[in-house]
Amino acid sequence: MWRRRHCSSCDGIFTTLEQIDWPTSLLYKDNSSRVGPFERDILYISVYDSLKHRKKAVSEATALTATITAKLLPVIKDATIQREDTIRVATEVLRRFDKAAAIAYQAFHPL
Repeated sequence: MWRRRHCSSCDGIFTTLEQIDWPTSLLYKDNSSRVGPFERDILYISVYDSLKHRKKAVSEATALTATITAKLLPVIKDATIQREDTIRVATEVLRRFDKAAAIAYQAFHPL
């Protein structure tokens, strides 16, 4: 969320960006029922690895990771993201963007 702030002391205007602190806000539960902090960067690396064959892999992985995390928000229960939900949403987003990337992602992240 973008916000404009006005300083009454110096009369300056500042823009701030507020975003979720993923590791401290959400937990991630894997297949073996281990629970740990949700690491958005790990999701980004997985998406990037699936897109390595594309010229703009870094910028596309950044945008797709933002899309995936936005689509994950409605399926969060008790502040915990399930591994299966992450894989399902990521695969769906990647399939719509690049089928080869979705296949590469599924190869390394089977349900």
